[in-house]
Amino acid sequence: MTQEQTRPKHMAAGETPEQHAAFEARIARGEKIEPGDWMPAEYRRQLIRMISQHAHSEVVGMLPEGEWIARAPSLKRKTILMAKVQDEAGHGQYLYHAAETLGVTREEMLDALLTRKAKYSSIFNYPTLTWADVGMIGWLVDGAAIKNQTMLAGCSYGPYSRAMVRICSEETFHHKQGKEMMVLYAQGTPEQRQMAQDALNRWWWPAVQMLGPHDSDSPNTGALSKWGIKLKTNDEVRQEFINEHVPELLEAGLTIPDPDLHQDEAGNWVHGPIDWSEFWAVIKGEQGLGNERLATRQAAQDEGAWVREALEAYMARQAKGEAAD
Repeated sequence: MTQEQTRPKHMAAGETPEQHAAFEARIARGEKIEPGDWMPAEYRRQLIRMISQHAHSEVVGMLPEGEWIARAPSLKRKTILMAKVQDEAGHGQYLYHAAETLGVTREEMLDALLTRKAKYSSIFNYPTLTWADVGMIGWLVDGAAIKNQTMLAGCSYGPYSRAMVRICSEETFHHKQGKEMMVLYAQGTPEQRQMAQDALNRWWWPAVQMLGPHDSDSPNTGALSKWGIKLKTNDEVRQEFINEHVPELLEAGLTIPDPDLHQDEAGNWVHGPIDWSEFWAVIKGEQGLGNERLATRQAAQDEGAWVREALEAYMARQAKGEAAD
């Protein structure tokens, strides 16, 4: 057999077992990998895929809630929602910058998004049918995201880890705001209680699914865990999310749309079978608003072209002036 045939799948041409051993020893010691450090090509590829997907999720995630800014029921709710949507844009910026440290350009990442070569969290392809959906996104979707992002704050790649620390602090506010809003409605008028319950019925299973496929069906978990990018598996994070949110939802007087939900002897809340058919259909664009979301992002990209061109012209003029000096 040739050296090419015997080389492990995660080891690129030109990389040596000694380099991988030294790299993995750093991970085992808890060291952070920084942009100028040597890293396996597959580690770099997985990070670019994961961080850019996370960034795309932040900017696409602005759309379902942004639709409600003009329809918020009060000035207070409007200003809170505006601040949240603005935060999500900032999170996208942090993450795009973190990915850029790995050698990929912003243009390459946005092109991958708009040409469907890159993914984003499919939960943002669900419609927000009522104002209560905005609150339930804050409580459940941001709640699930925090569980995942808190874990990623300890990941082995320094720029991603540091971005997560800041993002988590802001997402915690979003989560608290969503919970406060939904508890208020759950204890309100019959119409408000029904609106809150309907929103929970729509968002419970998508929130459970957004933490990713079961570990047995997740092809990237092995490499991500091996290199300290993911410190917990999808199912472990999902269990943490369910254990925290089930008691809170029940305390608010809401009914979780899972007839098989129960507690085991260890006190963990155990969910019923997950129907993944809708999850994959939304990812593939067979259901949901994926086409509309990407069309909106494409329009924003096209309409912002003149701003990018003006900035490039200004920077070129500045550089020319400095060269003349």
